This record gives sequence, structure tokens and C-alpha cells, in this order.
Amino acid sequence: MRRFQRLTPRQYLIVLHDLVATAAAIVLTFLVRFEGDSLDARVTGLKLFLPFFVIYAAIVYFVIGLHQNKWRFTSVPDLFNIFKASTVLAVSLLALDYVLLAPNFYGTFFFGKVTILLYWFLQMFLLGGTRVAYRYFHYAQTLQRVRVADATPTLILGRAADAEVLLRAIESGAVKKIWPVGILSPARNDRGQAIRGIQVFGDIEDLEQVVADLEGRGSRVTRLLLTPSVFNPEARPEALLIRARRLGVTLSQLPSLDGGATAVQLQPVAVEDLLLRPSVKIDYQRLENFVAGKAIVVTGGGGSIGSEICERVVTFGAGRLLVIENSEPALHAVLESLRGKQSEADIVGRIADIRDRQRIMQLVGDFKPDIVFHAAALKHVPLLELDWDEGIKTNVFGSMNVADAAAASGASAMVMISTDKAIEPVSVLGATKRLAEMYCEALDHELARKGNGQPSTRMISVRFGNVLASNGSVVPKFKAQIEAGGPVTVTHPDMVRYFMTIREACDLVITAATHALRQETRDVSVYVLNMGQPVKIVDLAERIIRLSGLEPGRDIKITFTGVRPGERLHEILFARGEEMSEIGIPGIVAAKPFQPSMEAIRGWVVALEQGLARNERTAIYNLLRDAVPEFRGEAA
Repeated sequence: MRRFQRLTPRQYLIVLHDLVATAAAIVLTFLVRFEGDSLDARVTGLKLFLPFFVIYAAIVYFVIGLHQNKWRFTSVPDLFNIFKASTVLAVSLLALDYVLLAPNFYGTFFFGKVTILLYWFLQMFLLGGTRVAYRYFHYAQTLQRVRVADATPTLILGRAADAEVLLRAIESGAVKKIWPVGILSPARNDRGQAIRGIQVFGDIEDLEQVVADLEGRGSRVTRLLLTPSVFNPEARPEALLIRARRLGVTLSQLPSLDGGATAVQLQPVAVEDLLLRPSVKIDYQRLENFVAGKAIVVTGGGGSIGSEICERVVTFGAGRLLVIENSEPALHAVLESLRGKQSEADIVGRIADIRDRQRIMQLVGDFKPDIVFHAAALKHVPLLELDWDEGIKTNVFGSMNVADAAAASGASAMVMISTDKAIEPVSVLGATKRLAEMYCEALDHELARKGNGQPSTRMISVRFGNVLASNGSVVPKFKAQIEAGGPVTVTHPDMVRYFMTIREACDLVITAATHALRQETRDVSVYVLNMGQPVKIVDLAERIIRLSGLEPGRDIKITFTGVRPGERLHEILFARGEEMSEIGIPGIVAAKPFQPSMEAIRGWVVALEQGLARNERTAIYNLLRDAVPEFRGEAA
């Protein structure tokens, strides 16, 4: 009875409807099947039988769960439940008529097989027909609202399965202001068909012709909506972007259903969406199981990487989130963005600099996190060659503060965002990040030794390369230069870099943390993200120019400005002699770099502090070379 008490008013109405439909199906069956004396002879028995049968039907419906489905989303599984319920009731009548009552008691069959079969059809019609009619009524209303409102005539590009997801979202009201006028599909067997009433006009190659034909019929297409199947390399999405811009139509995309998204939301198509190899397949269930309900701290939460990590952990169900950021505008922006999401997470933002040891220790200690993601850093290579001391203060001392605070708070893990520039570094950025890695790895070993095999805070680092569209990356720089009319500046024609999207990098960072917390992986503390094949920067520049509808060399010139201080032509993922091993997770491998003792690291740190106090750049660089023997940077 407690389950009945939890029914909503809407569900009570559904139950009432279904019971009335059941009674009506029985009565209609007798009126259609019998007449005259045959009907009169059954009226008395029917009056006695009907109330008990309706009560029995209520139990059957409740067990099957007919009251739980919203009619506006009635689908095949719902109709199958109606089929099951109607079949159970019909079989029960059959058993009652042929086994319990039988002619021995009544003199003849009360129902008969034909009557029961007729009842079965009527019952399914009355239960299912009203639901289907309601859904169609709601669908017609939605389409009417779409047409009369300021909806955008939209052509959907993609396979039927993807297009149906979007059409369902439009019908339910999840996607608004979109008026679908047709579909173009790369699948041959989709053509000539209709998906939920929307015609498939042809192949994606027919885009210009279909747009012209629709405009001739009075439907001027102003938006193209790309489904995930269009982003397959064989579909040549970059060419599609150019064609869309020539047609003067807006381009939007429907996110992939396996992208960990919380809702069906349209997104603009950015150039960086079309530049890379297919993303690594992420096990989102693994991430949700890992993050759900946990307390998370993110340092540098207002930056491009930090803010994306915040967004992902909230998406995966974090219970509490502390965002630490030293820029007030950046902190305000990320908090506003996070609070706009439909999440039950308790989100707090605090202004703090990771260099302030006492402040960081207090904030992290009071929050008592389960996981700390350390994304705060200074990362611009040429700027850190000039302000090398600031890089040491933030990337080395600041990282030590965060690591110590995470350990003191009893967190399960601290994950430091590192860089491929830490491998055989030639820049201050690379050297400071490598030294921070070394400190975290030494602290990880020290904590394990003190814990005597008991769970302690894991200290891990995750290396990856350039992140598309992150603050300071080449993609927004190239786009701005193209919008200004050029030229696009590239440092060197042979400059090569690895690239990842922000979301892919952040999801793999969280995935690495899930692996690190397995006790049998205690010997792994540095992870490297597999970024596929490196990309020549000049090729990247030419492709972005073409995606902007222009021709490299003719419309937009490319000029070479020379390699900047601290840069190298080719990035590497592993140092010479550095071991690597697969960990069984796509997109991530483990690295085992040379690890000095904690005593040696602390000695270098003390010497760095003294050198900074005296502003001795040459001495600092010599110390960095002692600590990181592969470091080849030179003091100016």
C-alpha cells in the first residue's frame, strides 16, 4: 500500500483511466459478442464478475507499471507493456472460463474463446489507442508552436538514427526554435524515406540543390544541424563547413550521446571540432562511478583546463566542489557557468593564490576533499623565459603547496596537470613542471612508506600537449588573425605539435585518477595521454584558413616569424631511457621517469628559494640543470 501512496495526481488519473478502459472493454465485448437471450443470461453474472475483475486488473497494471510512463513519450516498450497486461488478463479469463467455472458450474462457457480474443483486441485498443492519440495530439501541438513561433527552418544532416534523436527532442520540447524541413543522409538506404514525418531528400552531396529547391517552395533554410555521424572523417566535415559558409547558413551540432552530456543541447560548430583524429573512446560510466558524490577541489578552476574539469566533475555527479582561482573575473565566470547547470552539487569558489601556502593549506584542509585536481599554473613558454622567477614560484612552490595540502587533508588523490614540455625540457615551463612532477612522485613514495601499505594520498601527474582552443593556444590566435585579414604567423615551417580537445584531455585526466587509486598500481605516478600523430603547425594554419572559406597564400598569407625562446621544433612524449607501459585504458600510458630522493629534491628547493631571494638567474638555471639533468635551457 505504501507504493500506492507515492503515486502522483497524474498517475492516479492514469490508473483511473486504465480501470475505466478495462471495464469498458469487458462491457463492449459482451455487447458485440452477445445479443438477446444470450446477453440477458449473462448480465447478472457480469455485474458480479466485473468489480472483482477490475480490481484484479489494477494489480496487474501496477505490477507491470503502466502508471509510470508519461503519455507524451509513449513508445514501443510502453505498447509492449500494454500487450503484456492485456495478454495476462485474457489468459486469466481463459483459465477462469475453462478451468474454474467450466460448464460444470455454469452449464456452458461464460465467455468462450472467441469472446476472450475479442476482449484482448479491445483491451489493447482502449489502453494503447488513448496513449497514442494523446502523444500525437501533443506532437501536433509542438509542431504548430514551432511553425508559428520564430523557429529556424533547419535541414538535418546525418543518418536516420541520429536524426530521430533530434526529432524526438524537438517533439518533447527539449530542443526549441528548430523547424525541421528535411533530412540529408549519407546512408543510401535512408533516402526516399521519412523519419517521424520528415522527408529524407537525398545525400549530403545534394546540399546546395536541396537548399535551392526548399527555397523555391517557400522554406528558406537558415540553419544546418549536424548529427554525430557527419563528423566521421569519411563524411569530410571540413568541406561541409566551407559549403555552409558559402550558402550563408548557420551551422550547429547535436552532441554525441556517448559524450557524457547531461541534456540534448545544440552547440555551434567550431573549427577545432573538425581538426583532429576521432577522439579516444571514454568510459563515462567509469568516470561517473568514480566522481559521483565525492568532494572535489580544482585549483586554477577559472582557466581553460580547470574550468572544463569543473564542468566535467559536476556532470559526473560530484557532491561538493571547491573552485580555487586567483583571478576574480575568471572565478566569477566559471561559478556562473556551473550554477547554470542542473546539478545538485554544492559549488563554492574561493579567491586564492597557490603560492600562499597558509591560505591553500587552510582552504583545502577545511574542505576535506576526496580528490584534488591541480590545474593552476603559468604555462606560456616565451613569457616564462622572460619572467622565469614567476614560473618557479607558481609551478614549483605552488604545486608543492597544493600537494602538501592534499596530503594533510587526507584526500584520496592529488592529480597535477603536467605537460609534454616537461620531457627533456628546453624551457623554464618544462623544467619547472618536471621538478613539480618529481616532488609529487617523491611525496607519493614517502606517503606509501609511512602508510605501511595502508591507503594514503596518491600523488600523480598527467602529461599532455597542446589543447585546442585553450587560452593562449594557436587556434584562437589563427582565427583572430584571419578575421583581421591576415597574415597568419607561424614560427617555423617544420614546427610540429601534439593536439587534443579540452574535453578529451580533461576526461582522460579524470580517467587516469581512477587507475591511480587502484592499490595494485602504486608504482605508477606519471601518466601520459596518447595524442595520436603530431600535427605540423603550418598545415594546421592552412586548414583553418580553408575552413574559413578562404585560400592560403591568396586570400590570407602565412608568414614565418622564427622559433621563440624556450621552444623546440618537435615535442616528445617520453625521455630517452624513460620506461613506458600500457595500463589497459585507451588513450593513456604510464611513464616511469628517473626519480631522485625526497631529500635531494628538498635540497634543490631550498637552494632555489635562496637563489630567488638573491635574483641569481644563472645560479637558478644551474640548479634546474642539477635537478633536471635533461634541461637544456640557457640563462639570457
